[in-house]
Amino acid sequence: MRITVGPPILTINHGGTFMVTDLDGQIQQDGFLGIFAEDTRFLSYYACYANSSSWIRLRSTTTTYYASRVYLTNPEIITEDGAIQQNSLSLIISRTVEHGIHEDLDLTNYGLKPAKFTLEIALRSDFADIFEVSSGKYVRRGCLETKWDIEKKELHTSYKNKDFFRSLIYQPRNYDSQPHYANGRINYEIALQPGESWHACGNYILVENDRKREPIHLCYYKAVDEEVNTELEHLYRHWLDTVTEVTVANEEVYRAYRQSVSDTGALRLYDYDFGPDEWLPAAGVPKFVTLFGRDSLIATLQNMITHPAFARGTLKKLGQLQATEKDDWRDAQPGKILHEIRKGELAHFQKIPHTPYYGTADATMLYLIVLHEAWKWTGDDSLLHDYRDVILRCLEWIDRYGDLDGDGFQEYETRSPSGIENQGWKDSGDAIVYPDGSQVKAPKALCELQGYAFDAWMRMAEIFEYLDEGDRADRLRNKAAKLQAQFEETFWCEDIGFYAFTLDPDKKPVRTIASNPGHCLWSGIVSRDRAAQVVQKLLAPDMYSGWGIRTLSANNPAFNPFSYHRGSIWPHDNGIIALGFKRYSFTEETARLARDLFEATSYFASYRLPELYSGVKRSPGAFPVPYIEANVPQAWAAGSIFHLLQAILGLQANAPHKCLYVDPCLPHWIPEITLNRLEVGDACIQLRFWLEDGVTRWDATPQKGEIEVKQKAWQPWQVEAS
Repeated sequence: MRITVGPPILTINHGGTFMVTDLDGQIQQDGFLGIFAEDTRFLSYYACYANSSSWIRLRSTTTTYYASRVYLTNPEIITEDGAIQQNSLSLIISRTVEHGIHEDLDLTNYGLKPAKFTLEIALRSDFADIFEVSSGKYVRRGCLETKWDIEKKELHTSYKNKDFFRSLIYQPRNYDSQPHYANGRINYEIALQPGESWHACGNYILVENDRKREPIHLCYYKAVDEEVNTELEHLYRHWLDTVTEVTVANEEVYRAYRQSVSDTGALRLYDYDFGPDEWLPAAGVPKFVTLFGRDSLIATLQNMITHPAFARGTLKKLGQLQATEKDDWRDAQPGKILHEIRKGELAHFQKIPHTPYYGTADATMLYLIVLHEAWKWTGDDSLLHDYRDVILRCLEWIDRYGDLDGDGFQEYETRSPSGIENQGWKDSGDAIVYPDGSQVKAPKALCELQGYAFDAWMRMAEIFEYLDEGDRADRLRNKAAKLQAQFEETFWCEDIGFYAFTLDPDKKPVRTIASNPGHCLWSGIVSRDRAAQVVQKLLAPDMYSGWGIRTLSANNPAFNPFSYHRGSIWPHDNGIIALGFKRYSFTEETARLARDLFEATSYFASYRLPELYSGVKRSPGAFPVPYIEANVPQAWAAGSIFHLLQAILGLQANAPHKCLYVDPCLPHWIPEITLNRLEVGDACIQLRFWLEDGVTRWDATPQKGEIEVKQKAWQPWQVEAS
């Protein structure tokens, strides 16, 4: 039996605009519902009535990422001409988003008698900042004004606070009866004979100071017709037609891959486009429709096997926004890569530091890792020259600011009164705990930060060696070797057979069992002799739920499977750990982890992995339970599917030398898989893998350009201090 689970909301998005409603298409002001753009909620309340009676939902769904449809019917409606029988009227509300929102209202009278009533649309706007919507704490700062333009028949609601201006224009169009406005509602007088239908359109135009976000003037059927492509929809279709195509003898894997490709394209932030093939995605809908550092970088890493050029937009935009000065309010230091940027009212008036905010301890190292990986997959030497200054500033930041006290370890502590307490990927305020469940204070030296620094130095050493800068490469390798030795000496805890979660302010290892050391496997810093113990711990019952690896051991007093970071399961975390398993040759464990993630995926609506789900134990008749406020879609949740496949197939590129390495070990549940249009440098290749008598076979067919494919396992870094 399959159980579909998902949030009881309808979410549609396109670029920086998105709309979240209840399943009946309505919007209640309490909760994270409304029309949003640029971190402002433009519509905070929507209700539809027939003679002041609420409609009854029959069914609703999102038909594509940018479109939704709601089927409603009527309760019994008392009119002066008599009662309109329940279920005799049909109302279909269809919505599409591209820049603004387009809404279609379609009524049909299926009764045997004429129906005469008033269709009412109630709209309200609070123009709240997205941080206020998220917290539920609102502060009114400016002035609201609503006007009905009698001549144009448009509703204008505006908000002004000094030089911050936002406006929502509701524009009825193509109506079969005239709209009127009274008592906060747009009213249509409806008179339908039996079998007769009525139609009206409504455009939601979002105004941000001098910028207008107007929807496309297409009704629902044309907007969702693949043959009627707008420019932005053409870019989305181009993405789907460009990425690596996967055919696989497992329906769950195939559907999960296709949905993840679709979600990645659906999250495209068109405002940050540098060109048709240079773009980057939002982190997730609805709370993270903006540019993030860590999220964008990890999503870029995940997409190397789908379309390596995906990296160009991320590297360019984050490089442009690299910090150039010290600013404690924004936790910025020269060379640091940003954490998050916001453009709402609170950011505009510097009430929050997100302009941008730099409170992340890992994004700067991840930037170097992504740049190296992009070079290995694209073979584009211009990346090394164009971003040389960015590279050097990142390296300087790691030495000067990432290591707060000069002890050789990366650690963090916010300097901003509004900064983030925890600045690794587990960035909720209560995520980092001692074995007794109490909170670890800053500064904190998370174990994965050491792995990222080690990996970044080794990767940059390879780049500088390639550029004939051997002395610089040697210095980086020596630093990496020293860090690895120091890491083993300080972080390894023999009494628990595991690496410390972090070092606390007294430089004492925090012996908490958590998923973070799995990232150390991925980075290659872990000693080969200790890798088996790390894998064993991560797959022990207290860490492994059966649906994936938890963020925190179930034996910790702070464990809560429904929390954000203290026992939940994050797909991207598991994807990175799967690559770590593979790097240390734990192929069976890689397949086990991938299998359970794919099986979890099959329970979620449309095979779409949420940002995270709960860490409850898997048992007969159970199913994965989503985190109540998880973002769906989420860029790095979608990308985790790509990491799982990369781990199973052992794909590693060396495009500068026109080579691709494979190290496949197919599990029985993937007896055959083919990758078509896989890009490595200027070449495209088809890879086919299949099981034969329990042994994985493979074949490579070049489709464009020159490429050599070899079987070779990905190994941890080999480093010795000179």
